[in-house]
Amino acid sequence: MDQILFPLEWAIAAVLVGFHTALTFLGMDEASGWTWAAAIVGLVIVIRILLIPLFVRQIKSSRAMQVISPDLRKIQDKYKGKKDAASREAMGRETMELYSKHGTSPFASCLPLLIQMPIFFALFRVLNNKLDGGIGLLTPELASLADNSTFLGAALSETFLATDSWNVRIVTIVLIIAMVSTTFLTQRQLTRKNMPAAALEGPMAQQQKVLLYVLPFVFVLSGPFFPIGVLIYWTTTNLWTMGQQFYVIRNNPTPGSEAEKAFLERKRAKDEAKGIVDTVEEVPAIEEAPQSRQRKQPQRKNRRKK
Repeated sequence: MDQILFPLEWAIAAVLVGFHTALTFLGMDEASGWTWAAAIVGLVIVIRILLIPLFVRQIKSSRAMQVISPDLRKIQDKYKGKKDAASREAMGRETMELYSKHGTSPFASCLPLLIQMPIFFALFRVLNNKLDGGIGLLTPELASLADNSTFLGAALSETFLATDSWNVRIVTIVLIIAMVSTTFLTQRQLTRKNMPAAALEGPMAQQQKVLLYVLPFVFVLSGPFFPIGVLIYWTTTNLWTMGQQFYVIRNNPTPGSEAEKAFLERKRAKDEAKGIVDTVEEVPAIEEAPQSRQRKQPQRKNRRKK
């Protein structure tokens, strides 16, 4: 575990030191917990900028999953109640063919979260274990400054369960509430506003609803074990995700979703304000001559006179 996380710990320490040095140069107190908290926010910004390509892929994958949701439900209904090996194999093959056709998979939308988890654990280890001895550019002197600094009266390395200070516990509770709330709102923003009506039904929609409530509950249970610095990191990255999703959903919503309806309404209002009226030219109907109901008498051909 140490060999796997050591490069990430070294990189995280370097980014923290870089932002701490820049903020100190701008006039902030090098021993203040606010300076180190701002350095953690800077770490979030660097990581999320690097993850933008994966975020774009996640959005595309989520939309593709929403689009194929009705087709996926048809496949599930087709093999509903069939438990023989041949039916299961056929169901799996058709499902994979559907994923391949639309270039998506259920796991693509989890990539940013999965990639952030090692970074999350590395930051956890840096704040918990490395602030007393330093690592890389985080020298023992700087580590001592960070360890003794306080944010709202609480050290960045302290946790809810490892302290008797009510001040630390209150700060931790506030950050846990912020982390859980932003996690819930981020998931709700993606599943409610940016999903077509057809994608809000069926097993996949039920899984999304379960995830909407289970994931925040997991953070409620695990939050007391996290150092305050890690809670600042996770809350900040949730706020970044909310802002990023809001921009994408607002300007490029999924077809058929509530977000698309709002987007079209805004576009129509802007066009009307500019004097642009979306008119459809009506093609005049061709009036047909009234047909007489009288039966036409056959005409005899004129005989040629000799």
